[in-house]
Amino acid sequence: MNNIDICNMHSNSYWIDSTPETDYPSLNENITVDVAIVGGGMVGITTAYLLKQEGLSVAVLEADKIILGTTGNTTAKITSQHGLIYADLISTFGEERAKLYADANEQAIKTISTIVSDNDIDCDFSWQSAYVYTRSEDYVEKIQDEVEAAISLGIEATYREEIPLPFTVKGAIEFKNQAQFHPRKYLLSLAKQIPGQGSYIFENTKAIDIVEDTPLEIMTDSDYKVKAKYVIVASHYPFYDNPGLYFTRIYQERSYILGVKIKEEFPEGMYISAEKPTRSLRSQPFEEGKLVLIGGEHHKTGQGEAPSKHYDNLKTFVEGIYNIESIPYKWSAQDCSTVDNVPYIGKLTSTTPNIFVATGFGKWGMTNSTVSALILKDLITKGQSPWSEVYDPTRFNPGASIRNYLKENLDVAKHFILGKLQSPANNISVQEGEGKVVEIHDKRVGVFRDSNGELHFVDTTCSHLGCEVQWNDAEKSWDCPCHGSRFTYRGEVIEGPAIDPLDTLIIDDFEDESN
Repeated sequence: MNNIDICNMHSNSYWIDSTPETDYPSLNENITVDVAIVGGGMVGITTAYLLKQEGLSVAVLEADKIILGTTGNTTAKITSQHGLIYADLISTFGEERAKLYADANEQAIKTISTIVSDNDIDCDFSWQSAYVYTRSEDYVEKIQDEVEAAISLGIEATYREEIPLPFTVKGAIEFKNQAQFHPRKYLLSLAKQIPGQGSYIFENTKAIDIVEDTPLEIMTDSDYKVKAKYVIVASHYPFYDNPGLYFTRIYQERSYILGVKIKEEFPEGMYISAEKPTRSLRSQPFEEGKLVLIGGEHHKTGQGEAPSKHYDNLKTFVEGIYNIESIPYKWSAQDCSTVDNVPYIGKLTSTTPNIFVATGFGKWGMTNSTVSALILKDLITKGQSPWSEVYDPTRFNPGASIRNYLKENLDVAKHFILGKLQSPANNISVQEGEGKVVEIHDKRVGVFRDSNGELHFVDTTCSHLGCEVQWNDAEKSWDCPCHGSRFTYRGEVIEGPAIDPLDTLIIDDFEDESN
């Protein structure tokens, strides 16, 4: 399979490719509901489903189509095992809060299982063990510490010297009674139960602002508004991020996945390496066999080596342990992380009692999204949640936060300055499918040539806070290295926090040296 050119393969998620496209209407009138939810991913759909069951009217507003973002590009592991996290949680948050985190994620697994069973959802749900393994002596003690920490918090964890994968490990931790599923099959079934009786799902409806009045008003990119007593910001990266300064407390990373058919039998279980570069493995029922999902290679959005190399690195890894039959899928995902590695779930700020947020799940969105839905449902219907203390977005933990807060914001400042000082390319030839930053009339310009030979010009200054975007050759997008906003080659927003597109430019006298 060495002759397969991964970089030129079309990027498509198996989850999206194997399910029908949705066709919910756009907002075309002013409406009023009990709860308005911005974002149609796993948080938004699950929360809307649970709140409607409680008798509240809800409206989900999605800027694109539902369940296409991070939820549609996940590895879809339903697990309370989130890497080597529990020993660190005990150290930085204390055992009581670490146990709240563990209990919440264990409950999330049970909640998903119950919803699947109660609604008879055919979504490939299966119980699996989850493993963190290491092939390095440097991580053996950390894994042993994690086993002790997990057991002390009530999780069924076991130390292993071997795992069912075809290579030797130095040590591993196994969490039993974890699970995996097809996330879109699951969520599309829940979504069907939301519209009706005064509740709605709206697609192609972008929320652009919140007016903090009584009731709250969500302003959209159309002439219409949604009024609600409560608003939940579940847009992956909070679109309403100035209150609470979320852009200073969240960073975004990209990671990559190959969907591979192998000649060997893949074992039961879900696997992830303790060391970097991360290697994540799980299987998925596929055409009378299994599709093996190989993930990893994460890096800060807009930073690091050419993104296309990460797919090649994953392919090389698979070739070292299995015989590849075909690689029908490749895709990538974007994840938000917080400075203390615990998501923000709860009130947006201490002064916005009816505006809530859920973000910062790192790579563990299936359980933490469900935790979000459970917490937000309880906060709205009961005024409290048993797990809200550890996830509180207004928390401040000096031991866990200050160092990473300074590190991430210094990184933003560095890339802001470097972007302004960076010299654009002198060679301004642009081939088909290529993007490049060039200098035209003393101005930095992003240029892309499409398959028809047409050139597209954009201002490379990010519309969020003014950093300079970089070209992503794997996804054919302009990515911001400061806060992770992403734009199409035409400048349209793919990922926030940016709300406005890049400025498009008309340049008639561009001298293309490729001609």
